[in-house]
Amino acid sequence: MEATRRALSRRQLLLALAGTTVCGSAGAFGQEGAFHPRILLTGGLSWGGSRESAPGRWAWEMVRRTSAPGRLVTKTVRADDTALLTEPFVVWSGDSTIPRLSEPEIRSLRQFIRLGGVLLVDDADPLGHAFGDAARRELRRVLPRAPIVKLPKSHVIYKSFYLVDRPVGRVEGPATLEAMLPSRTAQVLFSSHDLLGALARNRAGAWALDVEPGGALQRERALRMAVNLGMYVLCSDYKDDQVHAAEIMRRRGSGR
Repeated sequence: MEATRRALSRRQLLLALAGTTVCGSAGAFGQEGAFHPRILLTGGLSWGGSRESAPGRWAWEMVRRTSAPGRLVTKTVRADDTALLTEPFVVWSGDSTIPRLSEPEIRSLRQFIRLGGVLLVDDADPLGHAFGDAARRELRRVLPRAPIVKLPKSHVIYKSFYLVDRPVGRVEGPATLEAMLPSRTAQVLFSSHDLLGALARNRAGAWALDVEPGGALQRERALRMAVNLGMYVLCSDYKDDQVHAAEIMRRRGSGR
């Protein structure tokens, strides 16, 4: 019960302070705190297809559900581009194996993570797992001293906004996320659930891909997991909800 009360308190905090710059992770990159799931490109790969709309949809869900600021236009960034370092979040997604990272890509990704950036590896074909295996191989080259571990159910990522008991996406997948912890914070996250596949819509506005096996309920759970990941990116520097208790009470009293 105490854990539940603390998680709900955190959610109330985020709602009460939405729209203000209260989260620390984006600050190291000189940004204004807007959630922006950029797509990471490596080698000569490009971005498009049925999941093309997913990043914008993700940002829209963040704005709609939490009132946190978000950037709704999908943007790609190459691993060896200095633009990688201007914002704190990138998503590396694919459904097939990938070439080995170049030395400039390795150096840039290592610096991105050293500065506090968060990288989500989202396997679009978890049953085939060719992309997931290749991404793990390459990220071990980026962070050779950081093992890949399962995130325990007690991790803040499962309660950063919603209380969720496990990650899901277009497929149900494994019961936990995996991560690399180069410091005390999980900065490289691995999802074997095709989260972007659950978020994407087609040009007509309908969902682009079916969700299996749980249908609409599973898609809602995937959306909640996406919101939690977004809040984790924006607010991973939070230490103690009670620090902001007076501000919460003031805003409640003013009817905001």
